[in-house]
Amino acid sequence: MPIQPTEKIWHNGTLIPWEQATIHVISHVVHYGSSVFEGIRCYGQPSGAAVFRLPEHMQRLLDSAKIYRMAIPFSLEELCAGVVDTIEANGIAPCYIRPIVIRGYGEIGVNPKGSPIEVYIANFPWGKYVAGHGGADVCISSWNRLAPNTMPALAKAGANYMNSQLIRMEADANGYAEGIALDVNGYVSEGSGENVFVIRNGVIYTPPLANSALSGITRDSVLTIARHLGMTVIEQSIPREMLYIADEVFFTGTAAEVTPIATIDKIKVGDGNPGAITKKIADEYFGIANGLKPDRFGWLTPVKVNPAVAAK
Repeated sequence: MPIQPTEKIWHNGTLIPWEQATIHVISHVVHYGSSVFEGIRCYGQPSGAAVFRLPEHMQRLLDSAKIYRMAIPFSLEELCAGVVDTIEANGIAPCYIRPIVIRGYGEIGVNPKGSPIEVYIANFPWGKYVAGHGGADVCISSWNRLAPNTMPALAKAGANYMNSQLIRMEADANGYAEGIALDVNGYVSEGSGENVFVIRNGVIYTPPLANSALSGITRDSVLTIARHLGMTVIEQSIPREMLYIADEVFFTGTAAEVTPIATIDKIKVGDGNPGAITKKIADEYFGIANGLKPDRFGWLTPVKVNPAVAAK
């Protein structure tokens, strides 16, 4: 989906015009992928708008930066305030929010010492991420997720998404909406940008983080919702073939939200339609996010956006 420019981008604590948010071509990040980032959604509410799980997202940004020895010169509170300020300055909601921390212009060697840390926050409209009406058609990718102790899967780093691009491009080239990657041992890991949930005989399964899966905020939200609804949830390694005999499978992610999967490698998941458990979890998730159900877990951060601008 093409990016729709807004007016302002937050850069190191100051709102600057969109077109001025540029970097030098010799910046460290361009040559070595030295960035960490987040994807966050702001949802329209019955009156106004709210950011979904803002502190958790920004804490993960700080955690990713710590893993890569990137000293972010802003606190959690300052980063959260920066997100709110950016949304309110642009007056756009619902929207997608992209905070990113990069190593800028200063050093050309692999060692980033001497390269400045730059922090940006942008927001813009963004709709449905994974294609498919009533469920996505996906495949098992020929590309594996990163092996442990090669690159840190718990860090949401730009470099990791070169692997994701291979997964997504291969799926697209073969006519699928998305790909599911296995880990180095052949167990289900995640999609190119989504966590995976599998339902069989009323039990919800999802791979543990040790299967090279990102610690998704939406993943955690779904685990919380499912347990609150009294559902049985098990985090365990999942063999590939379990996907083919599952009753329901769905993706989760900030971009993907809760996306049912209709087929995997052209094999129907259940009857090919969203299942009852998937629909129940999605209803709760979207109900909370859109302010139609109580924010029982304290996940929403209100922003002051004109209700006339906030799409319903």
